[in-house]
Amino acid sequence: MSARILRRRCSRSAGHSDASRGARNPRRIRCAIGVCAALLPLAGCQSPPGVAFRAAETERVWPPPPDPARIRFAGQLVSAVDPETGLAEGGGMLDTLLGKKQSAGMVSPMAACTDGSRIFVADTGLSGVHVFDLESGDYAFWTPPEDAPRLITPVSVAIGADGRLLVADSADGSIFVFDASGTLLGTLGEGLLRRPVGIAVDPSDGTIFVADAESHTLHRLASDGSEIRRVGGRGVLDGQFNYPTYVALDAGGRVYVSDSLNFRVPVFDADLTHLRTFGSKGDLPGYFAQPKGLAIDDHERVYIADSHFEAVQVFDETGRLLMTFGGEGRGPGEFWLPTGVHIDAENRIWIADSYNRRVQVFEYIGTEDDAGDGEARPRDGNGAR
Repeated sequence: MSARILRRRCSRSAGHSDASRGARNPRRIRCAIGVCAALLPLAGCQSPPGVAFRAAETERVWPPPPDPARIRFAGQLVSAVDPETGLAEGGGMLDTLLGKKQSAGMVSPMAACTDGSRIFVADTGLSGVHVFDLESGDYAFWTPPEDAPRLITPVSVAIGADGRLLVADSADGSIFVFDASGTLLGTLGEGLLRRPVGIAVDPSDGTIFVADAESHTLHRLASDGSEIRRVGGRGVLDGQFNYPTYVALDAGGRVYVSDSLNFRVPVFDADLTHLRTFGSKGDLPGYFAQPKGLAIDDHERVYIADSHFEAVQVFDETGRLLMTFGGEGRGPGEFWLPTGVHIDAENRIWIADSYNRRVQVFEYIGTEDDAGDGEARPRDGNGAR
């Protein structure tokens, strides 16, 4: 079955046209930026209402001493909103009744990606995408114009080989496509996808890989949205899934999938031939309870967010556990239902911390030949196969 390609083409800019300037339009954020000196071109600054980038104020690393540090907390994009009241910090019942102190910050950030200096954050609570330019200080909020299909539940974002932004909408059953300036070009996958969640793009040819949670399938699409191949069906055998969510590619073009309710990560080649699987259900390091976002760095380390453990586990490419970091909470390096994971060109790790209404960023500071922190993986069925 072929996808209907680019369902609607719109000439109006989503968030960048003069006619649409307003609460959801670009704003200049005047700031000089820097995190941990050489890490990021970011710093505490005057940001859009309800949103700020907060650099790490104190050193926080994993694993803790005396083990050598390998992961360092660098900072976070935060929403100045109280998760319990939905209001700006300091709001209360009277403010709720009077409609005061409403925040324009993030509500439910689910995933992030980058195209250089810009950070794109899919927000299901606001049905759109936050766009932060960390060099120029520009901010925009991208949604389709009124005469276009509505973006309902954006859960994942990826940059296409041509610079387009792809946004998976799990409720609409399609992938929205924006150009680099925020103009909606149309949609992909209508009539083919049912509940797309994870998307990843092969930068060499623009091939799109999509995990569909409702149909329990993994699709390989051409850059125009036409289907090349699919694998899946609900089950536990190799090549089958039980609610797959997020997808990532390594440098060799291999495809990793969070098979969330099978509590594992299967790996495929670019033609969707199954290669291996690692992981199983459990509550010890190296096991999974609810694997969600995943990403692979330049040294084939696989980072997987577990929304039940409120932590991120790091594996090598064979599925051997290297280390974990994080824990439940609201402080730096702590999580409350982490979802999407993205690794940028500088190997910085961006994690959508959904219920904390923020995106946290980390960096790997270990040596190239690090073999992990000594947490050997259990042998009772949890190794790669």
